[in-house]
Amino acid sequence: MTSAKSFSLNQLDLKLKKYLNYKHGFFIEAGANDGINQSNTLYFEKNQNWKGLLIEPIAELAYRCKINRPKCIIENCALVHFDYESNYIEMRYSNLMSLVKGAMKSEEKEIEHIRRGCELQDIESYEVQVPARTLNSILEQHIIEKIDFLSLDVEGFELSVLQGIDFDKYRPAWMLVEARYRDEIDSFLKQLYEPVAELSHHDVLYKNLKF
Repeated sequence: MTSAKSFSLNQLDLKLKKYLNYKHGFFIEAGANDGINQSNTLYFEKNQNWKGLLIEPIAELAYRCKINRPKCIIENCALVHFDYESNYIEMRYSNLMSLVKGAMKSEEKEIEHIRRGCELQDIESYEVQVPARTLNSILEQHIIEKIDFLSLDVEGFELSVLQGIDFDKYRPAWMLVEARYRDEIDSFLKQLYEPVAELSHHDVLYKNLKF
C-alpha cells in the first residue's frame, strides 16, 4: 500500500494524523503561504474531508491560496494581539520565511533570517505594510465556533497571535505552534493547554485541557 503524501515540512501532517485521525474537522492555518508549499492542513482537506480557514499576510501568496485551496476561507492579513492599535503592520517578505518586523526581538537576527531565507529560496526581499487583525475578529466575522486544529507558524510572532484570541469563546482542540520562544508560549498557555508532543525541534503540539 502506498503511503500518504506529506505536504508539510518535516512530515508534520503525517505526525499529526495520530491525533487528528477523523473526518470532517475544521482547521485554521496561520502562515499559510500559497496553501500547498509546506502546508500543515492540506493533507487533512484532501484525505479526511476537513474544511478550514487559511490566513496569509503576503498578498501574492494569499492570492495563490485562493487558487490552490478554493474550498477554504482565505484571509489576507497578519494576526496581532488585542492591544495592537493600527490597521496595518510592517512585514519583511522572504516567502516561506517572511516575518513581522520586530518578531524576533533583534534587528540583527531578523536581517540574518531574511538574508538566509532569500539565499535558500533564491528570491529578493522587500518590506510591505499588510492589514492587521486579531484572530478573534476573523472568527467572529465568519461565525466560526468549533475549531479542531490551529496551526501557527508566524516566524516568532506566535505569542502576539495567541494574545488576539478570546479563549473563553474560542478554544481549538489542538494547536501546533512553531515555538521559537517556548518558555513564553508555555507560560501563556499553561492554564489552557498542555504540551503533548514535540513534532520537530521547534514545533510543539498543545492539547486543550478541556478536550
